[in-house]
Amino acid sequence: MHSIAHRRHRRSAHAMDMNAVIGTHDLLFITLDTLRYDVAEALAAQGRTPNLSALLPGGRWEQRHSPASFTYAAHHAFFAGFLPTPATPGLHPRLFSMRFEGSETTASDTCVLDAPDLVTGLAGRGYHTICIGGVGFFNKRNPLGNVLPGLFAESHWSPELGVTDPRSTEHQVTLAVQRLEALPREQRVFLFINVSALHQPNRHYVPGATQDSRESHAAALAYVDSQLPPLFAALRRRGPAFCIVCSDHGTTYGEDGFTGHRLAHPVVWTVPYAELLLPRETAP
Repeated sequence: MHSIAHRRHRRSAHAMDMNAVIGTHDLLFITLDTLRYDVAEALAAQGRTPNLSALLPGGRWEQRHSPASFTYAAHHAFFAGFLPTPATPGLHPRLFSMRFEGSETTASDTCVLDAPDLVTGLAGRGYHTICIGGVGFFNKRNPLGNVLPGLFAESHWSPELGVTDPRSTEHQVTLAVQRLEALPREQRVFLFINVSALHQPNRHYVPGATQDSRESHAAALAYVDSQLPPLFAALRRRGPAFCIVCSDHGTTYGEDGFTGHRLAHPVVWTVPYAELLLPRETAP
């Protein structure tokens, strides 16, 4: 039937056949928790996120729609293969799918896994799975905070990785690099990082600020960008790596009277998304 071919043409030009990627590439999945699309786009245009912009296809974020309006629900969808959907009409084939009947977004270049979730499915393909948590749903302090980390072979969380530490991304990247360097290169890795710095409270990224704002949200993103180079360098040393970098949802700062998220508002549902391919770099 021509429907699958038609759907495949809706893929962006840089999309890859994930069946060729799985088993040959490390996988990195970063969720920039709570990052708004408009803020991400504005900072890229202003040159305030040079490290991310250097990796983004065309230097621009792709505009997408999140499957959910808050962290827990969005990540359950992500780990079931439902990543943010392109913000254009039509059926959009997915990178990953768990095997189930009737999927209209599973195409020939979709990696179909016989598993209940992406993490378990990749483990079954030989990947070592690592979670570096950030916000409360990954803090492992209670049964709810263990659900998502519990999918992984190893998971990490401490207050230094969480929302209250102004240096959280630095700590998350340091830990990620340590874990990557501790594993043999031939061992394929699925590394998931939930970056916590953008989530409230983020006022500490603007000196003297007493409350969170769109300005402090933007300052948090600039801080995150400044801390990412060692992570991408470590992935290149192991390489090649396929990377997904996106937000799980946005958040409101007074728009139409709303504050926060877990609500239906365009700035909550609209998120930045990117797919990146990092080749292996060898020392001269």
